[in-house]
Amino acid sequence: MTVTTRFAPSPTGLLHIGNLRAALLSWLTARKAGGTFILRIDDTDAERSKEEYVEAAQRDLTWLGLTWDRFERQSERLERYEAAAQTWREQGRLYASYETPQELDLKRKRQLAMGKHPVYDRSALSLSAEQLAAYEAEGRRPHWRFKLDQERVEWVDQIRGDTSVDCASVSDPVLIREDGGFLYTPCSVVDDIEMGVTHVVRGEDHVANTATQIQMIQSLGGEVPTFAHHSLLVGAEGEALSKRIGSLSLESLAEEGLEPVAVLSLMARLGTADPVEPRTEHQALVDGFDIGRFGRAPARFSMEELRQLNAKVLHETPYSAVSARLDALGVSEALWSAVRGNLERLEEASEWAQLVENGAEPVIAEEDAEFVAQAMALLPERPWDETTWKSWTDAVKSASGRKGKALFMPLRKALTGRERGPEMAALLPLLENVPAAG
Repeated sequence: MTVTTRFAPSPTGLLHIGNLRAALLSWLTARKAGGTFILRIDDTDAERSKEEYVEAAQRDLTWLGLTWDRFERQSERLERYEAAAQTWREQGRLYASYETPQELDLKRKRQLAMGKHPVYDRSALSLSAEQLAAYEAEGRRPHWRFKLDQERVEWVDQIRGDTSVDCASVSDPVLIREDGGFLYTPCSVVDDIEMGVTHVVRGEDHVANTATQIQMIQSLGGEVPTFAHHSLLVGAEGEALSKRIGSLSLESLAEEGLEPVAVLSLMARLGTADPVEPRTEHQALVDGFDIGRFGRAPARFSMEELRQLNAKVLHETPYSAVSARLDALGVSEALWSAVRGNLERLEEASEWAQLVENGAEPVIAEEDAEFVAQAMALLPERPWDETTWKSWTDAVKSASGRKGKALFMPLRKALTGRERGPEMAALLPLLENVPAAG
């Protein structure tokens, strides 16, 4: 059996960090098993679906390196859903309901007021011919529901363990809208069967949907996949992320200059007891992946943690992994080795490239002016190497009597205009606009 997973976003907005959780775990499940990962666009809602969001989803996943093996659009498979709907009609599992949204809302409120769980009462099944005719005369168009067997559905979840849902406590799902458009559930069921999806990874909020979909899969003679329901993301303090989700789009993370592998390194461990470790290669994430390590408690996401992890990733990233990007910034391999330990964003390396090439505006305190002039007179002639800084500062120390911070800080500020930065032993040989003694 080839392990096959899918990620099925709706193109009604940008992908965000919550979407990534399902996409990444699905991708890792497939890659760990040497299987197939499907990108399936849920675009049956023609009014709300936008091609710009299809393109954005592809761009975001490509940026992250989450490559797909197969691309599908549900809008191109409508005849397959029609065929399934006809099968369900013949089975007596698909029935017409004529309630308006306002009437359904009133029913739910009444049930809640009575202390009952708001479940559809199946009143549509007992409509008389006269009532049906009256609704049609009013111009009402029905929506179509799948008639569930009111029994307990059980499965072994890869994250939740033994899981069951009593379908008597679940409303018969609406499969087709009043306008004839298909909703997510029937399309997902048909596609999972026909595309051979073996493992479905998605959020905890889909558990009840899974029970209904298992019944629907079985009604079509399909093979029920293995399910894994991951916990949902919350903020660092346990707060809901819903109000911030726009600022947590994958596009915004890319625009901020975060490294894809940093984002993935965090999300691949978030919700497990395992430490979050910086990874610089996708294969390391695959090798360390075990979906059974994920827990059921809400996973806390922190932008500050992500930014700190991003810096750690850069500190360990070899030049070969980012050479094309660094070439565009004018950053050499030697400069990258010197400065990467001080970066929070890769693009910051360009500032050091400009400093190395053009020099810096010296920052010299009045009380250090004489000392710096004395030190510059002792600076050896080029060429310089990694030993030059020590031999020079040793000579300056002997001549001036200064040591420690009083010795090194004025020299760093005079050469770079900054109080902090890379080790000067590595940086000094790269500086092109520091005059030697003369």
